[in-house]
Amino acid sequence: MTTILKNEYRTPSHIAEAGATAMVVLPAPLAGTWVNVNSSTKDLVKVVITASGSGMTVNPYGACVPNPCDWGSVAGTAYAANVSSSRAVAFSADFDFGFSRVTVVGHLHGSELLVETFTVFTDGSGRSNLYTTDTLKK
Repeated sequence: MTTILKNEYRTPSHIAEAGATAMVVLPAPLAGTWVNVNSSTKDLVKVVITASGSGMTVNPYGACVPNPCDWGSVAGTAYAANVSSSRAVAFSADFDFGFSRVTVVGHLHGSELLVETFTVFTDGSGRSNLYTTDTLKK
């Protein structure tokens, strides 16, 4: 049986720099309206991220016709590039639509936001679990 100590780590990236204080990841760098660079996408057309202090909400819109489908806003989790940073570079958010559960993750790549979705259909329809990826810009 393995006992995990409070300060134990699993990879070198989990080690804080000497003298580092506890950090709160601030999602402000992710905030804004991000629009898919592919105007003919069949996935997400935009994602609106709102930041307030250390909290954030994520509101994706699907490529429905004639108007985008509003997935609604849920609380998201912001992530820093290392354990001693407070600047957010990535996020995750979970959506439950009843017929499916979708995890949306994204990370900054220069001036773009690369967004991935992982969908598990829970309605017995026989549809395969689905992965999508999109590139968005402000």
